[in-house]
Amino acid sequence: MAASGDGLRRRECCGGGGGSSLFPEESFQSWSSYGRALLETGPRLRDRVTARSLDSSELHEVRGRSGADMKRTLTWWDLIWFGIGAVIGAGIFVLTGQEAKEAAGPAVVVSYAVSGVSAMLSVFCYTEFAVEIPVAGGSFAYLRVELGDFVAFIAAGNILLEYCIGGAAVARSWTSYFATLLNHHPNDFRIHATALADDYSRLDPIAVAVTILICVFAVVSTKGSSRFNYVLSIVHLAVIVFIVVAGLTHANAANLTADFAPFGARGIFAASAVLFFAYIGFDAVSTMAEETKNPARDIPVGLVGAMTLTTAVYCVLALVLCSMQHYTDIDVDAPFSVAFTAAGMDWAKYIVAFGALKGMTTVLLVGAVGQARYLTHIARTHMVPPCLATVNARFGTPVNATVAMAFATAVIALFTDLGILSNLLSISTLFIFTLVAIALLVRRYYAAGETSPPDRNKMIGCLAVIVASSVATAAYWGATSSGDGGGWAAYVVTGAAWLAATAFLQWGVPKARSPAKWGVPLVPWLPAASVFINVFLLGSIDAASFVRFGVWTAALLVYYFLFGLHASYDTAKAIATEAEVAGVEEGARKAVVDGGGGH
Repeated sequence: MAASGDGLRRRECCGGGGGSSLFPEESFQSWSSYGRALLETGPRLRDRVTARSLDSSELHEVRGRSGADMKRTLTWWDLIWFGIGAVIGAGIFVLTGQEAKEAAGPAVVVSYAVSGVSAMLSVFCYTEFAVEIPVAGGSFAYLRVELGDFVAFIAAGNILLEYCIGGAAVARSWTSYFATLLNHHPNDFRIHATALADDYSRLDPIAVAVTILICVFAVVSTKGSSRFNYVLSIVHLAVIVFIVVAGLTHANAANLTADFAPFGARGIFAASAVLFFAYIGFDAVSTMAEETKNPARDIPVGLVGAMTLTTAVYCVLALVLCSMQHYTDIDVDAPFSVAFTAAGMDWAKYIVAFGALKGMTTVLLVGAVGQARYLTHIARTHMVPPCLATVNARFGTPVNATVAMAFATAVIALFTDLGILSNLLSISTLFIFTLVAIALLVRRYYAAGETSPPDRNKMIGCLAVIVASSVATAAYWGATSSGDGGGWAAYVVTGAAWLAATAFLQWGVPKARSPAKWGVPLVPWLPAASVFINVFLLGSIDAASFVRFGVWTAALLVYYFLFGLHASYDTAKAIATEAEVAGVEEGARKAVVDGGGGH
């Protein structure tokens, strides 16, 4: 077994981006060390569950484990275009037709509005954290500070899943629109592996190639990626303007009014849960806070501005599509292209396909930039191998993390069908956004060492009722599969409970902290509403997707108990020891100085 000092040196090396071992911590230096660590799983878990990081720790000590710093080159202009590039892509061009035809009808416009409201509430929650804790870890760092290491790890696993399957879904959609541009069916460019299950048998080499090229762009330069992104995004918005103007010249109001919501309220919310996929990506922008010149100004303007524009664009595009064709005639695979062909504008499908490709390229690029920064910060805590935290001194980008995430995304994109990916992605994202909203409430109403036990207990009680009433509403909605959601009595009860708990949090519990630079308005109402709508949308997702989500979460827990828990525990212990030694040395130094001054 390595000596203690040697283990510490190896830990520091890998924490800074080097290291020769995937797990350089003390618990993994020998089989006997690992065995002792496993026997201590219970006490270590109790320590990590209650351990909360500090803002200053995330900003300085944790960030310092990447070796070189990321370059601060981004402004609010970059963030707005990153936000637009991250969001407007495959969702609007692929899922709109699917949900309009199969779930909501023309009311898919309302579905987009509901999803947009949910996303905007989450944007506000993310923005306060990103301004106060401008680091690459995004929601992982925020949850470590407010809800502790264990919750942050579960969220981290879902964050990584979100980005991998999100990128894979967009990459496969890229193939679909590329095929349209060349007058081919998407499966013409895919390899049919008959030995695999149907949902995994269409191998997509083009999706893999696109993912690799995007990885190269993301590695070379963040600022260069930003410039490339907003040039493509401007072209993309120009195509959207064309779609809207040309589409309205062939609009028929009867297609909207004859049967606006054929599947009722249930169909609208079911579509909202799936269409949330179309808004995923803005959280990647929060991971760029570490590279932003003025986070207090740039992040709120960039995130809120991008989401406002995106929601408006989505609703208008959905309205145009449903006015061009009756919802029963909309094509699921290429809705806008087929709609223009049906209107006698067959040439327009090439412009639509070109615009879709541009949009999906920017989504992949921003996703690659954001997901690498998430993984970098997670690796800084040693919950995953710390050599993934490396920031390349030449490029100023996290090369190892970018390549690792690109590889995972490419593997999923090669095999997996879009339908499976979109639902699973929505579950992971809504789950994370719910945790971030809860974390914001904890941040405002609880400060360790300052909040009294009675006030802490009141806050916990209010949060428990807010979450429980939201879950009860979603569960009742999901359980009443016929009609539009059952009787209203249950909703009155759960709604009243949510209202009472939020009101008591507002007037019955003193706030422990106010944001120093920029804060979410209407606290606790806005984050509590974010919890409610996110959980409610979760109740509209199919059961099979929850089974896949459960399997993934179980796999995360197995990894955590076998590796992540012990690595992060050792790292925290080493940091505490180093801080104690530094304190002793500082005290000794002062004693020498004071003693010398006395002679």
